[in-house]
Amino acid sequence: RSPQCTYLEIEQAERTHAVVLSRPAWLWGAEMGANEHGVCVGNEGVWTREPLGEDEALLGMDLVRLGLERSSSAREALEVITALLERYGQGGSCKEEPVPFVYHNTFLLADRTEAWVLETAGRYWAAQRIQEGSRNISNQLSIGREITAEHAELRQRARSQGWWSGDGEFSFAEAFSLTHQPARMEAAKARYRAGKELLRQHAGHITAETFMAILRDKASGICVDSEGFRTAGSMVSVLPRDPALPCVHFFTATPDPSRSVFKPFVFVAGLKPVPQVRSPTFRDDPAKKIPRFQSTVDRRHELYCRHQAALELMERDQEQGQKLLQTLRDLEKQGLEGMNALLRGTVAPRSEELADLFFDCVEAEMKFYT
Repeated sequence: RSPQCTYLEIEQAERTHAVVLSRPAWLWGAEMGANEHGVCVGNEGVWTREPLGEDEALLGMDLVRLGLERSSSAREALEVITALLERYGQGGSCKEEPVPFVYHNTFLLADRTEAWVLETAGRYWAAQRIQEGSRNISNQLSIGREITAEHAELRQRARSQGWWSGDGEFSFAEAFSLTHQPARMEAAKARYRAGKELLRQHAGHITAETFMAILRDKASGICVDSEGFRTAGSMVSVLPRDPALPCVHFFTATPDPSRSVFKPFVFVAGLKPVPQVRSPTFRDDPAKKIPRFQSTVDRRHELYCRHQAALELMERDQEQGQKLLQTLRDLEKQGLEGMNALLRGTVAPRSEELADLFFDCVEAEMKFYT
Protein backbone atom coordinates (compact mmCIF):
# COMPACT_ATOMS: atom_id res chain seq x y z
CA ARG A 1 0.00 0.00 0.00
CA SER A 2 1.20 3.52 -0.78
CA PRO A 3 1.50 5.84 2.18
CA GLN A 4 -1.48 8.17 2.46
CA CYS A 5 0.20 11.33 3.75
CA THR A 6 -1.87 14.16 5.20
CA TYR A 7 -3.34 15.20 1.85
CA LEU A 8 -1.61 13.12 -0.83
CA GLU A 9 -0.99 9.50 -1.56
CA ILE A 10 2.55 8.91 -2.83
CA GLU A 11 4.50 5.93 -4.14
CA GLN A 12 5.67 3.40 -1.57
CA ALA A 13 9.33 2.87 -0.68
CA GLU A 14 10.80 -0.64 -0.85
CA ARG A 15 11.44 -0.66 2.87
CA THR A 16 10.78 1.66 5.77
CA HIS A 17 12.43 2.00 9.18
CA ALA A 18 10.95 2.09 12.68
CA VAL A 19 10.24 5.67 13.79
CA VAL A 20 9.19 7.50 16.96
CA LEU A 21 7.27 10.71 16.24
CA SER A 22 6.01 13.81 18.01
CA ARG A 23 3.13 15.07 15.90
CA PRO A 24 -0.15 17.00 15.78
CA ALA A 25 -2.74 14.22 16.15
CA TRP A 26 -4.85 15.17 13.10
CA LEU A 27 -2.14 14.81 10.45
CA TRP A 28 0.04 12.01 9.11
CA GLY A 29 3.46 13.63 9.41
CA ALA A 30 5.41 14.84 12.44
CA GLU A 31 7.03 18.00 13.76
CA MET A 32 10.03 15.97 14.89
CA GLY A 33 11.15 12.44 15.46
CA ALA A 34 13.87 9.83 15.18
CA ASN A 35 14.34 6.45 13.57
CA GLU A 36 16.02 3.21 14.60
CA HIS A 37 19.30 4.24 12.89
CA GLY A 38 19.71 7.35 15.03
CA VAL A 39 18.51 9.76 12.34
CA CYS A 40 16.65 12.78 13.80
CA VAL A 41 14.65 15.39 11.89
CA GLY A 42 12.67 18.43 13.03
CA ASN A 43 11.06 21.32 11.14
CA GLU A 44 9.95 24.93 11.48
CA GLY A 45 7.65 27.01 9.28
CA VAL A 46 9.11 29.82 7.15
CA TRP A 47 7.66 32.43 4.82
CA THR A 48 9.65 33.26 1.68
CA ARG A 49 9.37 35.15 -1.59
CA GLU A 50 8.05 32.01 -3.27
CA PRO A 51 4.24 31.97 -3.30
CA LEU A 52 2.53 29.71 -0.76
CA GLY A 53 0.72 26.71 -2.21
CA GLU A 54 -2.80 26.52 -0.81
CA ASP A 55 -3.31 23.49 -3.05
CA GLU A 56 -2.95 20.35 -1.03
CA ALA A 57 0.53 18.87 -1.47
CA LEU A 58 3.04 17.49 1.02
CA LEU A 59 3.28 19.25 4.36
CA GLY A 60 6.74 19.92 5.80
CA MET A 61 5.63 17.59 8.59
CA ASP A 62 4.93 14.82 6.06
CA LEU A 63 8.47 15.33 4.74
CA VAL A 64 9.87 14.95 8.29
CA ARG A 65 8.21 11.55 8.63
CA LEU A 66 9.06 10.42 5.09
CA GLY A 67 12.71 11.37 5.66
CA LEU A 68 12.80 9.32 8.86
CA GLU A 69 10.95 6.31 7.44
CA ARG A 70 13.10 6.08 4.30
CA SER A 71 16.66 6.83 5.37
CA SER A 72 19.47 5.36 7.44
CA SER A 73 21.55 8.59 7.62
CA ALA A 74 20.98 12.34 7.83
CA ARG A 75 22.39 12.79 4.33
CA GLU A 76 20.03 10.17 2.96
CA ALA A 77 17.09 11.87 4.72
CA LEU A 78 18.11 15.11 3.01
CA GLU A 79 18.08 13.36 -0.38
CA VAL A 80 14.71 11.73 0.31
CA ILE A 81 13.11 15.02 1.41
CA THR A 82 14.47 17.12 -1.47
CA ALA A 83 13.52 14.52 -4.11
CA LEU A 84 9.95 14.32 -2.77
CA LEU A 85 9.74 18.11 -2.45
CA GLU A 86 10.81 18.60 -6.09
CA ARG A 87 8.38 15.94 -7.25
CA TYR A 88 5.25 16.75 -5.24
CA GLY A 89 5.78 20.28 -3.94
CA GLN A 90 4.74 21.53 -0.49
CA GLY A 91 1.43 23.07 0.45
CA GLY A 92 -1.89 22.72 2.20
CA SER A 93 -3.04 23.93 5.59
CA CYS A 94 -0.86 23.13 8.61
CA LYS A 95 -3.57 23.91 11.14
CA GLU A 96 -6.76 22.14 12.07
CA GLU A 97 -8.94 25.16 11.26
CA PRO A 98 -11.23 26.15 8.37
CA VAL A 99 -9.01 29.14 7.49
CA PRO A 100 -5.84 27.78 5.83
CA PHE A 101 -2.50 28.37 7.57
CA VAL A 102 0.26 27.69 5.07
CA TYR A 103 4.06 27.93 5.18
CA HIS A 104 7.29 26.61 3.72
CA ASN A 105 9.82 24.76 5.82
CA THR A 106 13.28 24.68 7.31
CA PHE A 107 14.65 21.40 8.73
CA LEU A 108 17.36 20.23 11.12
CA LEU A 109 18.72 16.77 10.29
CA ALA A 110 21.27 14.84 12.35
CA ASP A 111 22.66 11.36 12.91
CA ARG A 112 25.60 9.99 14.90
CA THR A 113 28.21 11.49 12.56
CA GLU A 114 26.63 14.30 10.53
CA ALA A 115 24.29 17.26 10.81
CA TRP A 116 22.54 19.34 8.16
CA VAL A 117 20.21 22.32 7.87
CA LEU A 118 17.82 22.17 4.91
CA GLU A 119 15.79 25.23 3.97
CA THR A 120 13.07 25.47 1.36
CA ALA A 121 11.12 28.04 -0.65
CA GLY A 122 8.37 26.35 -2.66
CA ARG A 123 10.09 23.53 -4.59
CA TYR A 124 13.49 25.25 -4.32
CA TRP A 125 15.95 24.42 -1.54
CA ALA A 126 19.45 24.92 -0.14
CA ALA A 127 21.29 22.77 2.40
CA GLN A 128 24.25 23.40 4.66
CA ARG A 129 26.34 20.69 6.25
CA ILE A 130 27.22 21.60 9.86
CA GLN A 131 30.82 20.60 10.48
CA GLU A 132 31.33 21.80 14.04
CA GLY A 133 29.87 23.67 16.97
CA SER A 134 26.13 24.21 17.23
CA ARG A 135 23.32 25.34 14.98
CA ASN A 136 19.70 26.37 15.53
CA ILE A 137 16.72 27.27 13.36
CA SER A 138 13.66 29.42 14.00
CA ASN A 139 10.94 30.65 11.65
CA GLN A 140 13.25 32.33 9.11
CA LEU A 141 15.77 31.43 6.43
CA SER A 142 19.25 31.16 7.95
CA ILE A 143 21.45 29.65 5.23
CA GLY A 144 23.47 32.47 3.69
CA ARG A 145 26.49 31.88 1.48
CA GLU A 146 27.63 28.63 3.13
CA ILE A 147 25.60 26.33 0.84
CA THR A 148 26.74 22.68 0.59
CA ALA A 149 24.01 21.44 -1.80
CA GLU A 150 21.14 23.11 -3.63
CA HIS A 151 18.28 22.75 -6.11
CA ALA A 152 19.70 22.61 -9.65
CA GLU A 153 17.81 25.75 -10.74
CA LEU A 154 18.05 27.72 -7.48
CA ARG A 155 20.31 30.54 -8.69
CA GLN A 156 18.61 30.75 -12.07
CA ARG A 157 15.29 31.21 -10.26
CA ALA A 158 16.71 33.99 -8.05
CA ARG A 159 18.12 35.79 -11.12
CA SER A 160 14.98 35.47 -13.24
CA GLN A 161 12.92 36.97 -10.39
CA GLY A 162 15.35 39.85 -9.89
CA TRP A 163 16.21 38.70 -6.34
CA TRP A 164 19.91 38.32 -7.16
CA SER A 165 21.98 40.18 -9.73
CA GLY A 166 24.24 37.22 -10.45
CA ASP A 167 27.24 39.24 -9.24
CA GLY A 168 29.22 38.34 -6.14
CA GLU A 169 28.53 35.45 -3.83
CA PHE A 170 25.03 34.02 -3.72
CA SER A 171 23.19 34.04 -0.38
CA PHE A 172 20.07 31.89 -0.13
CA ALA A 173 18.61 33.85 2.80
CA GLU A 174 19.24 37.22 1.12
CA ALA A 175 17.71 36.17 -2.19
CA PHE A 176 14.66 34.28 -0.91
CA SER A 177 13.67 36.01 2.36
CA LEU A 178 10.71 38.38 2.31
CA THR A 179 11.56 42.04 2.64
CA HIS A 180 8.64 42.38 5.07
CA GLN A 181 7.99 39.34 7.25
CA PRO A 182 4.45 38.52 8.44
CA ALA A 183 3.94 40.24 11.82
CA ARG A 184 4.07 37.00 13.81
CA MET A 185 7.46 36.31 12.26
CA GLU A 186 9.09 39.42 13.63
CA ALA A 187 9.59 37.59 16.93
CA ALA A 188 11.38 34.78 15.07
CA LYS A 189 14.47 36.96 14.60
CA ALA A 190 14.84 37.50 18.33
CA ARG A 191 14.21 33.79 18.99
CA TYR A 192 16.83 32.78 16.45
CA ARG A 193 19.41 35.19 17.93
CA ALA A 194 18.61 34.09 21.49
CA GLY A 195 18.94 30.40 20.56
CA LYS A 196 22.29 31.08 18.94
CA GLU A 197 23.49 33.04 21.97
CA LEU A 198 22.33 30.42 24.50
CA LEU A 199 24.16 27.73 22.53
CA ARG A 200 27.27 29.93 22.31
CA GLN A 201 27.30 30.39 26.11
CA HIS A 202 27.51 26.63 26.57
CA ALA A 203 29.89 25.96 23.67
CA GLY A 204 32.12 22.97 24.26
CA HIS A 205 30.07 21.49 27.09
CA ILE A 206 26.54 21.11 25.74
CA THR A 207 24.59 18.24 27.30
CA ALA A 208 21.01 16.97 27.04
CA GLU A 209 20.26 19.10 30.12
CA THR A 210 21.57 22.20 28.31
CA PHE A 211 19.11 21.65 25.48
CA MET A 212 16.25 21.03 27.87
CA ALA A 213 17.00 24.30 29.65
CA ILE A 214 17.14 26.20 26.34
CA LEU A 215 13.82 24.69 25.19
CA ARG A 216 12.31 25.86 28.49
CA ASP A 217 13.56 29.43 28.10
CA LYS A 218 10.57 31.77 28.21
CA ALA A 219 12.43 35.10 28.26
CA SER A 220 13.80 34.44 24.75
CA GLY A 221 10.43 33.36 23.37
CA ILE A 222 11.86 29.91 22.55
CA CYS A 223 9.29 28.43 24.94
CA VAL A 224 5.94 29.99 23.99
CA ASP A 225 2.81 29.91 26.07
CA SER A 226 0.82 32.86 24.77
CA GLU A 227 -0.26 34.72 21.59
CA GLY A 228 -2.55 31.83 20.73
CA PHE A 229 0.51 29.66 20.26
CA ARG A 230 1.97 27.19 22.68
CA THR A 231 5.08 25.04 22.45
CA ALA A 232 3.28 21.75 21.87
CA GLY A 233 5.88 19.03 22.40
CA SER A 234 9.64 18.99 22.88
CA MET A 235 12.35 16.49 22.02
CA VAL A 236 16.06 16.21 22.85
CA SER A 237 18.24 13.45 21.38
CA VAL A 238 21.69 12.19 22.34
CA LEU A 239 23.43 10.49 19.40
CA PRO A 240 26.75 8.98 20.53
CA ARG A 241 29.48 8.64 17.90
CA ASP A 242 30.29 5.23 19.39
CA PRO A 243 27.94 2.77 17.63
CA ALA A 244 28.14 0.43 20.65
CA LEU A 245 26.17 3.00 22.69
CA PRO A 246 22.44 3.49 22.09
CA CYS A 247 20.86 6.74 20.86
CA VAL A 248 18.55 8.16 23.53
CA HIS A 249 15.58 10.36 22.63
CA PHE A 250 13.77 12.37 25.30
CA PHE A 251 10.15 13.40 24.65
CA THR A 252 7.75 15.46 26.75
CA ALA A 253 4.57 14.26 24.95
CA THR A 254 2.84 17.22 26.65
CA PRO A 255 2.86 20.99 25.96
CA ASP A 256 5.00 23.70 27.55
CA PRO A 257 8.36 22.05 28.32
CA SER A 258 8.91 24.39 31.28
CA ARG A 259 6.15 22.44 33.01
CA SER A 260 6.68 19.03 31.42
CA VAL A 261 8.87 15.99 31.97
CA PHE A 262 11.42 14.83 29.39
CA LYS A 263 11.10 11.03 29.27
CA PRO A 264 13.74 8.77 27.67
CA PHE A 265 13.03 6.47 24.71
CA VAL A 266 15.48 3.95 23.21
CA PHE A 267 14.88 1.79 20.12
CA VAL A 268 15.08 -1.92 21.02
CA ALA A 269 13.25 -5.05 19.94
CA GLY A 270 9.91 -5.76 21.63
CA LEU A 271 9.11 -2.16 22.57
CA LYS A 272 6.14 -1.90 24.90
CA PRO A 273 3.38 0.24 23.34
CA VAL A 274 2.38 3.37 25.29
CA PRO A 275 -1.34 3.96 24.66
CA GLN A 276 -1.42 6.82 27.21
CA VAL A 277 0.38 9.09 24.71
CA ARG A 278 -1.51 8.05 21.58
CA SER A 279 -4.34 10.33 20.56
CA PRO A 280 -7.73 8.79 19.88
CA THR A 281 -8.81 8.09 16.30
CA PHE A 282 -12.20 9.07 14.87
CA ARG A 283 -14.24 7.27 12.25
CA ASP A 284 -15.60 10.45 10.66
CA ASP A 285 -12.50 12.55 11.20
CA PRO A 286 -13.13 16.22 10.25
CA ALA A 287 -9.51 16.41 9.02
CA LYS A 288 -10.24 13.72 6.43
CA LYS A 289 -13.67 14.85 5.19
CA ILE A 290 -13.90 17.39 2.35
CA PRO A 291 -14.40 20.29 3.03
CA ARG A 292 -12.03 19.75 5.94
CA PHE A 293 -12.09 21.03 9.51
CA GLN A 294 -15.83 21.81 9.59
CA SER A 295 -16.13 20.47 13.13
CA THR A 296 -13.77 19.82 16.03
CA VAL A 297 -13.01 16.69 18.04
CA ASP A 298 -11.10 16.20 21.30
CA ARG A 299 -7.75 14.71 20.30
CA ARG A 300 -6.07 14.89 23.70
CA HIS A 301 -4.46 11.67 24.87
CA GLU A 302 -4.64 10.45 28.45
CA LEU A 303 -1.29 11.87 29.62
CA TYR A 304 -2.17 15.22 28.02
CA CYS A 305 -5.52 15.39 29.87
CA ARG A 306 -3.97 14.56 33.24
CA HIS A 307 -1.07 16.93 32.64
CA GLN A 308 -3.48 19.77 31.84
CA ALA A 309 -5.46 19.12 35.02
CA ALA A 310 -2.17 19.26 36.95
CA LEU A 311 -1.23 22.57 35.29
CA GLU A 312 -4.56 24.06 36.35
CA LEU A 313 -3.83 22.96 39.91
CA MET A 314 -0.39 24.62 39.71
CA GLU A 315 -2.02 27.87 38.69
CA ARG A 316 -4.67 27.73 41.42
CA ASP A 317 -2.47 26.62 44.30
CA GLN A 318 1.05 28.04 44.14
CA GLU A 319 2.43 25.93 46.97
CA GLN A 320 1.00 22.65 45.64
CA GLY A 321 2.11 23.69 42.18
CA GLN A 322 5.72 24.20 43.25
CA LYS A 323 5.69 20.83 44.99
CA LEU A 324 4.35 19.08 41.92
CA LEU A 325 6.87 20.79 39.65
CA GLN A 326 9.69 19.71 41.97
CA THR A 327 8.42 16.11 41.92
CA LEU A 328 8.33 16.20 38.11
CA ARG A 329 11.89 17.57 37.99
CA ASP A 330 13.04 14.77 40.30
CA LEU A 331 11.40 12.21 38.04
CA GLU A 332 13.16 13.72 35.03
CA LYS A 333 16.47 13.71 36.89
CA GLN A 334 16.16 9.98 37.61
CA GLY A 335 15.59 9.29 33.92
CA LEU A 336 18.55 11.48 32.97
CA GLU A 337 20.88 9.86 35.49
CA GLY A 338 19.94 6.40 34.28
CA MET A 339 20.52 7.40 30.67
CA ASN A 340 23.80 9.18 31.43
CA ALA A 341 25.12 5.99 33.06
CA LEU A 342 24.08 4.08 29.94
CA LEU A 343 25.75 6.65 27.65
CA ARG A 344 28.97 6.65 29.66
CA GLY A 345 29.04 2.87 29.28
CA THR A 346 29.09 2.39 33.08
CA VAL A 347 25.97 0.20 32.92
CA ALA A 348 25.25 -2.33 30.21
CA PRO A 349 21.98 -1.78 28.36
CA ARG A 350 19.41 -4.49 29.13
CA SER A 351 17.04 -4.63 26.22
CA GLU A 352 14.03 -5.86 28.21
CA GLU A 353 14.36 -2.88 30.58
CA LEU A 354 14.82 -0.49 27.68
CA ALA A 355 11.75 -1.96 25.95
CA ASP A 356 9.61 -0.82 28.91
CA LEU A 357 11.51 2.40 29.60
CA PHE A 358 9.25 5.01 28.03
CA PHE A 359 6.11 3.19 29.21
CA ASP A 360 7.41 3.10 32.79
CA CYS A 361 8.28 6.81 32.75
CA VAL A 362 4.84 7.75 31.44
CA GLU A 363 3.21 5.53 34.08
CA ALA A 364 5.27 7.16 36.85
CA GLU A 365 4.29 10.62 35.62
CA MET A 366 0.60 9.65 35.43
CA LYS A 367 0.75 8.47 39.06
CA PHE A 368 1.90 11.92 40.23
CA TYR A 369 -1.09 13.52 38.53
CA THR A 370 -3.68 11.37 40.34
